[in-house]
Order: sequence, then C-alpha cells, then structure tokens
Amino acid sequence: MAKEIRDFSAIEEEFMARVRRIVWCTVATVDERGRPRTRILHPIWQGPLGWIGTGRHSLKERHLARTPYVSLTYWDPTHQQVYVECRAAWDDRPEEKRRVWDLYKATPPPLGYDLSIIPGWTSPDAPAFGLLRLEPYRIELSGVDLASGAMAEPVIWRSTP
Repeated sequence: MAKEIRDFSAIEEEFMARVRRIVWCTVATVDERGRPRTRILHPIWQGPLGWIGTGRHSLKERHLARTPYVSLTYWDPTHQQVYVECRAAWDDRPEEKRRVWDLYKATPPPLGYDLSIIPGWTSPDAPAFGLLRLEPYRIELSGVDLASGAMAEPVIWRSTP
C-alpha cells in the first residue's frame, strides 16, 4: 500500500537526495500515433519544479506539441526509484534560459555541468538549445528499504488539483 501526501515538503529532502545522486533518468513522451518513446535525460530540480536543457527542434518538440506530458523514471543499483509525472512546456524566455543555463553551470557535478559541451549549444541563446519546464502532478518515491532489504512502502505526492 502506498502512503499518499499533498505537502511536497514532506518528500522534498528524500526526492532531492535521490535525483542528485542518480542524476540521469529515462524520460517518456508519446508520439503522433500514441506510441511511447523514451530517452535518457538530465533534469535539474528546484523543489517541485524541474528543468531540462535539451534540443529545441527535436522529436520531443513534435511529441510535446501533441501531448504535453512526460513521465520520468530514476533508478539506481540499490533499487531506489523516483517516478515523476509532469506537464512539460518549452520555456523560450531568454532570461529564463540564461538563469537555468547558469544554474546547471553553478551546480556541483555530477548534477551540474557546463551545457556548452553539447555541440551547437554555444550559449543559452543558441537556436539549438531548448529549455523544458517540468511541472509535476505526481511524484512517487519507492524501492528497497536499505536497512532491512525489504520493499519499502511507496510514498506518493500529488499536487493539489
């Protein structure tokens, strides 16, 4: 049975610890024919708000134009998992792109890195650089209880409707 909560602060510390440790996650979109498509991406979180620096004119762009939702799965070898269901939207505001670009650069590795290492991303103004804003409506923390080795009770946060 899962424990349901509404206050993000009740899971924030554990959520942030896991996403900082795991870093990379599988992100699923839905294509024009209703089929799922996954890829590995590197979000950065500020509380319950996430950001992904990614190719602006990509397959994701077409998928999100039709279905503006993504599902993220983080997993590590200790079987700690994070599932995040989000509304995703492109944020093309130059000031926000610069702010998040700088956030990635200022955050210590492995979570933070210099986005300009990606070919074509010379700056946050580069046409190839896109910024996805993630607004979760459901986050689940689950996995193995490291103390006992047993499956831990999942904790599910839902945003208020």
